[in-house]
Amino acid sequence: MKRLQKFYITAIIIGLFTSISFSQEKLAQTGFNFLSISSDARASALGDAVNSLSGFSGALAHNPASMADMQTMLSSSFSMNKWIADIDYLAASLIVAPYEGDYGTVGFSLQSVDYGDLEGTVVDRNNPNGYSETGNFSPTALAIGVGYATMISEQFAVGAQIKYVAQELGESTFMTAAGDISTEKNKESALAFDFGTIYKTGIKSIAFGMSVTNYSEEVKFEEEGFQLPLLFTIGISANVFDFFKMPSFDQDLLVSFDWTHPRSHPEQIKIGAEYKVLDVLSLRGGYIGGNDENSFSFGVGVSYFGVGFDYALTPFGVFDNVHRFTARLSLL
Repeated sequence: MKRLQKFYITAIIIGLFTSISFSQEKLAQTGFNFLSISSDARASALGDAVNSLSGFSGALAHNPASMADMQTMLSSSFSMNKWIADIDYLAASLIVAPYEGDYGTVGFSLQSVDYGDLEGTVVDRNNPNGYSETGNFSPTALAIGVGYATMISEQFAVGAQIKYVAQELGESTFMTAAGDISTEKNKESALAFDFGTIYKTGIKSIAFGMSVTNYSEEVKFEEEGFQLPLLFTIGISANVFDFFKMPSFDQDLLVSFDWTHPRSHPEQIKIGAEYKVLDVLSLRGGYIGGNDENSFSFGVGVSYFGVGFDYALTPFGVFDNVHRFTARLSLL
């Protein structure tokens, strides 16, 4: 058994260095950045420091391996995210663990974005304003994924997800050399991959997580190519009360730390804390270092007999507050 554990630890270390090696390149910009926005209310309230957490239905958006240790046969969630600038995110997930997870866990994810109505214009030198209106258009974005995760041992989980991602930015309207108005659709799609591992150390509740998300080939709108928002994350978490003698009633204090290496901006430290009483009421808080407007987040969750509701509030400075809502359903 000790040899097997050493093998798993070695595999994690190799995965970490391999992931770091292909995530080192930083570019001036990335595209499809809606993939970087979390809609799950629990994860957001924890500052997205959830890379090493297991068994919750929002797992596919952060670390696919975390759905391997599901305690129920079926878990689902539906989230609404009232983002800045009147942008609306909807997200849903369904995780199934048949035969008590003996053959692994399968997950399905969906994310859609409604950017609202925008006013289109075209350069028009004959117009005193320098442009002419072309009518309103409504950009949209979509991501659909399917993933698989399994417990290789009682302590080690691995998982992966493949996603179809697409974004439609309306039509480009321009004048040809002959003076005619021409239009062209701005729509692109790609396949993206997520990979992850979670290792439970066996020392109380200490767990480590590692994931790489949004790995794909370059995407190009017309002549401008860009990369997806590749993200490398390592994390650690534990129930602090495991290390102290606490009162007899059921309570937990989960603390988690993530370090992230994005493609397009500097590294970040994420910190989350969740106090849970009687497995019913949860109070949460989170912090993301390096963000100017949305460093702190707060949230609350209630769950009873497999039904749960979560809420997260993120003050966003000049953009006002961001509200996220998630409903969960679990079946044994």
